[in-house]
Amino acid sequence: MLGVTPDTNDQRPSTNNLKEISLVYDVCIVGSGAGGGMAAYALTKAGANVVLLEAGPSWFASRDSKMLMPSYASPRRGASTKTRPFGEFDACDGGWEIEGEPYTVAPGSKFMWWRARMLGGRTNHWGRISLRFGPRDFQGKTRDGLGEDWPIGYDDVAPYYDRVDRLIGLFGSHENLPNEPNGIFQPPPKPRCYELLVKKASDKLNVTCIPARLSIITQPLNGRLKCHYCGQCNRGCGVKANFSSPDVLIAPALATKRLTLLTSSMVREVTVGKDGLATGVSYIDKRTGEDKHVEARIVVLSASACETSRLLLNSKSSFFPQGLANGSGTVGKYLTDTTGTDLAGFIPAMADHVTHNEDGVGGMHLYMPWWLDNSKLDFPRGYHIEVWGGLYQPSAGFMGGIERYPGGGGYGKQLKQDYRKYYGATIGFSGRGEMIPNDESYLEIDPNVVDRWGIPVARFHWGWTDHEFNQVKHMHETFRALLTEMGGEIFSPMPTKEQGYNISTGGQIIHELGGARMGSDPKTSVVNANCQAHECKNLFVADGSPFVSQADKNPTWTILALSWRTADYIASQRKEGAL
Repeated sequence: MLGVTPDTNDQRPSTNNLKEISLVYDVCIVGSGAGGGMAAYALTKAGANVVLLEAGPSWFASRDSKMLMPSYASPRRGASTKTRPFGEFDACDGGWEIEGEPYTVAPGSKFMWWRARMLGGRTNHWGRISLRFGPRDFQGKTRDGLGEDWPIGYDDVAPYYDRVDRLIGLFGSHENLPNEPNGIFQPPPKPRCYELLVKKASDKLNVTCIPARLSIITQPLNGRLKCHYCGQCNRGCGVKANFSSPDVLIAPALATKRLTLLTSSMVREVTVGKDGLATGVSYIDKRTGEDKHVEARIVVLSASACETSRLLLNSKSSFFPQGLANGSGTVGKYLTDTTGTDLAGFIPAMADHVTHNEDGVGGMHLYMPWWLDNSKLDFPRGYHIEVWGGLYQPSAGFMGGIERYPGGGGYGKQLKQDYRKYYGATIGFSGRGEMIPNDESYLEIDPNVVDRWGIPVARFHWGWTDHEFNQVKHMHETFRALLTEMGGEIFSPMPTKEQGYNISTGGQIIHELGGARMGSDPKTSVVNANCQAHECKNLFVADGSPFVSQADKNPTWTILALSWRTADYIASQRKEGAL
């Protein structure tokens, strides 16, 4: 069991819910999302005394969610707000622009940086798409010569994927597909009416289409109730049926009495001692504006790929003049985001539908994993397709403009009839693909701009290559073929090469990875195979920044598995006296 030692010589000011004597914690974790929440869960269960700092306020979906609030109950009818751009009742408080927390983008680049400022971070935002990386995803360079291989393989992570499956839970189906590993699945919900049309069309076009894999439980698990199919997952689940870090990881960690939670605490930098080891972090108490410090034997950064990179680059000292753990000069480098584009069409066969039950989760019941051989295509890595449509709860902006539909628009009775006629008659697809890391995409510290607390901000550089443009072109061609097969009408023309085939802006898909790359060589990477900094043995990273490659899979399930693996390593090293 790990212990905690009161340090009565420490003269630093006390923090907002520390006791009168200052403590040296076993572990200080920065960030409370998937990586930070899992690290707190696993380390407190292992007996460590942990302090976790979160830049936003406390928020638990089981306490704070607006899950059952009808859109019409608000004068805004559910329309977005500045800090909730996905709707005023959306769970996640944050956005692309946060007052007082700017970032800059280098001339010629485009980049959008999403920040979630609340307990649980981005686990309050995501669609719960919970995909394992496959064996090929860890060995990309071996396969096609691009990027780098990971220093670990699927077999190293698989036991932790299994643990995550059992603890958090997800639904899915055993398909035994290449590079799409099975998991420990609960039964998936049945396809809804519009999804049956998608399945029929994809089967006709030989596009693999299988039950989705989402971390929403369809059977009770570890004291949590199963999903009751209200379809409002994006608002946070009041019964804890879907996964978010506060309710599923942080609450059990708090129950151990070994977790101290410091919310509204903006970390400025990681501090180091005379021996070059991390001693804790300095931070700003956002409620008072005071600068404070918390001390710990081990520091785990889980602030998200870009925020962790910014923290490392801002943590300069005589030991680390280029930033902490940045002797290789690779902190902030090899930044990637998922490629993305979307397309929807009107499906006449769905108009004037017969009233039917479309109960389900707040996400897709079907999806399409990558199904082709890249060696026969003009782009090197794959993508998957997400499906959307159906009879979701109407709110402001509903249907994207009735005037686009045949004969739609106008006033009065006819307008109401048109809404009833076309409601639920749209089906859409979103492609999510793998980006190859490149030298043009990275972040650095802007030498001229600081945030409201005087912390230097991140400056982003970004560039897609033909690998990504050709992939997104293929997405559009596939979407159009599927919609045509369903007899659909597409409202927008095929985007051109000059338009970049409507590829998403860097950061827009909110899957930033890299910046503190994992590797065996300290000259070309920041952390080792255990996510331990090469240059600072008591510093670890447990978020998306150690990722060597992006894969076409949403990264949260891998962040959770790697964080648990890193926590186990920390506990074992403490037990052996190596840390």
